[in-house]
Amino acid sequence: MRFKLWHVPLRLFTGAFILNSGLSKRSADLEDAKRLHEFASRAYPELASVPADQFVKVLSNTEIALGTALLTPWVKPAAAGAALTAFSGALLGLYWRTPQLHEADDPRPTPEGIPIAKDSWMFALGLALMTEALPFGN
Repeated sequence: MRFKLWHVPLRLFTGAFILNSGLSKRSADLEDAKRLHEFASRAYPELASVPADQFVKVLSNTEIALGTALLTPWVKPAAAGAALTAFSGALLGLYWRTPQLHEADDPRPTPEGIPIAKDSWMFALGLALMTEALPFGN
C-alpha cells in the first residue's frame, strides 16, 4: 500500500497520544495500578485474577507498542488500523460496561464518561485505516 498524506496527522497525533499514555503508566505506583485495575476489572471481570501491577505493566507495554506502530511509517495502515480498532474497541467495551459513564441505555456520555468517550474517535480512525485495504476502500 502506498503512502497517503492524510495518514500522517491521523497516525502522528493518535500514535503520540497512545505512546505517551503507555510511557506514563510505566512509572505508575501501586495505588494508581490498583485504581486502573479495579476500573478495568469492573467492566471485564476476567481481569480480576490478574495482579494490579502486572495488569498495568501489560497495559503500558500494549500502549507503547500500539503508539510505536502508529508512528512507524513502514507498518502498513491496515495493520496499524486493526491494532487501533481492537484496542479502542476494548476501551469502548469498558465505556459501555460502566453505567455511570453514559446515559441509561444510551451511548451519550455523562460528564464522567466524556474523557473515555473519545475512544470512539480512535475506533473510527482505526476503521478508516483498515478500509483502505479493502478492494473498494480507495
